[in-house]
Amino acid sequence: MRTLICSLAVIVVLPSLRAANAPRDARIDQTIATLTRVQTFDEVSISPSGDRVAFVKSSIYASADGGIFIVPASGSSAPIRVTAAVPSRSKTDTSVLRPMESEIAWSPDSGQLAFVSEATGSPQLFTATANGRDVHAVTKVKGALTAPRWSADGKKIAFLFIENAARKGGALEPMTPPSGDVETQIEERRIAIVDIATRTLTMATPADMYVYDYDWSPDGQALVAEAAMGSGENNYWVAQIYRFTLGSTTARSIYKPILQVATPRWSPDGKSIAFIEGLMSDEGNVGGDVFVMPADGGEAVNVTPTIAASPSSIYWMPDSRSLLVGENVNGLSGFARVTTTGQVEQRWSGEEKLSARGIIGLSMARDGAMTAVIRESFTRPQDVWVGPVGEWKQVTHANDGVKPLWGRAENLNWTNDGFKVQGWLLYPGSATGVTSEGTKMVVQVHGGPSSGVVPSWPSLNLAALVSTGYVVFMPNPRGSYGQGEAFARANVKDFGMGDFRDIVTGTESAVAKAAVDHDRVGIWGWSYGGYMTMWAVTQTTRFRAAVAGAGLVNWESYYGQNSIDQWMIPFFGASVYDDPWIYRRSSPIEFIKAVKTPTLVLVGDRDGEVPAPQSFEFWHALKARGVKTQLVVYANEGHRISQPSHKRDIARRLVGWFDSNL
Repeated sequence: MRTLICSLAVIVVLPSLRAANAPRDARIDQTIATLTRVQTFDEVSISPSGDRVAFVKSSIYASADGGIFIVPASGSSAPIRVTAAVPSRSKTDTSVLRPMESEIAWSPDSGQLAFVSEATGSPQLFTATANGRDVHAVTKVKGALTAPRWSADGKKIAFLFIENAARKGGALEPMTPPSGDVETQIEERRIAIVDIATRTLTMATPADMYVYDYDWSPDGQALVAEAAMGSGENNYWVAQIYRFTLGSTTARSIYKPILQVATPRWSPDGKSIAFIEGLMSDEGNVGGDVFVMPADGGEAVNVTPTIAASPSSIYWMPDSRSLLVGENVNGLSGFARVTTTGQVEQRWSGEEKLSARGIIGLSMARDGAMTAVIRESFTRPQDVWVGPVGEWKQVTHANDGVKPLWGRAENLNWTNDGFKVQGWLLYPGSATGVTSEGTKMVVQVHGGPSSGVVPSWPSLNLAALVSTGYVVFMPNPRGSYGQGEAFARANVKDFGMGDFRDIVTGTESAVAKAAVDHDRVGIWGWSYGGYMTMWAVTQTTRFRAAVAGAGLVNWESYYGQNSIDQWMIPFFGASVYDDPWIYRRSSPIEFIKAVKTPTLVLVGDRDGEVPAPQSFEFWHALKARGVKTQLVVYANEGHRISQPSHKRDIARRLVGWFDSNL
């Protein structure tokens, strides 16, 4: 393989291979320096009593000042660190003080915090008192632990457990290189329960099942779970809602969805279970409609059938007759109160992102009034805010001194094919008074496709573009979240057709709105955005330069290459073996002779979601056709690029390619 790569003149980027790195650019260095100072927040959890807030803080490029902290909800005192690490006696050795710690959960009485720490080597579950002291290990296992949740009586903690995990779970992570007799590996993720008093560990779910999410019953005698039999990474798209009774690992399916399900939540009175069902292309990236069903099984009722938004998180109110719903609404973050009879009341929306664990959402106290959120926007980095919905007050100030190197954002709406479509424009710092002369724009297409751009602090790639003078247009075409479930399903059996027309018409609206040079527009994206970039250059010469990250050029070959082929059935209607034409019509390779656009191709060498051969095939075809192109392969990376040196390299190459070709 090394000989083949060298003969094809592919650039393989390794941390130690400095000669392959992109040229240094002082503008990008300044952006990196600014973003390096930004502290990011991965989780926030308010205590059931509403008087304390725990959060997990990290940094984009370093672990400095990261970890688990607790702060009064009033913000009256500084956060205190909670850790299972033993303090080092050396003033210069801080590594022992910075173990990987996350996955926070409050006890029902608000007196203890459970969390996962690698302080003792392998990940274990720990508890600490609310003041951050009296830290104790409650497990001694080998494997991956996530999502701890206390039983209502505070005597047990459940968590998701992959025993003897060979790697970090998830399709975004680097795949294990294949060797020997290759067979599908069944790696189950079970619900484990530890008794706090005795440290006894029991398994609550079968050994051949993968659990994605779950919730306790209010009486602590049962569990409800979103789960599937067999391989977890590939079978999320056929997951069902199961109910388990403690003391038995027998799985009883109580709901088999038409599409995908997420976030099953038990009502406080124990009578109902709510969940979200919709068309979802990635596990964990939630959007759909809210359903409510009897806890024992029975008819599930869609209580948001006409909502013009995409619910992503749900929280039962104390009365068990309504839920607070986090949602993407026309590209904004929003919260609505939804009753079990289908009445919807919009509570708040804004041009920012509010989250608790990545997706739009929050953490809610027992009274249903006090909440905690991680709040951010295009121009404001993350910090923790606390209060009733819409009345939050800032309680952390980790990023008060960070100022953006870019300008204002603008919400852009347009219509196409009878659809209302939305996107965002982000301007460089000199955006006020810009003219078309010499101004360049890049269209950045999001991944998914079941996803959506909402205002949040820019990633390094976005920041690099806008801080170096580019206007960036981020469309949410059909198939995206934000306009309701019918809009999210509008790209089924239609990849590269209606969604691409939405992007093209949106681009023309953005060019006019931002007054940029009509002939200096590029396009780029990662994953679905990488596919759409490859598709765009085979369909039009509108874009004068392109960058395709982890893109997909041939749906037919992709079906047999990727590790999660189950996701394709809901979107294409059948397997590639049963209906190859529907895959072929959306494949850029079928139209490769039309490409004239200079295109940079980027991919991780161990990508399981969109394997590297897809990028090789596209790059090879462009070279054979005499089109300007370059392929960069990032070593030991999966679908999500993780190594800081590789992130920096991508940002530099991204700007450099558009600088050279626009």
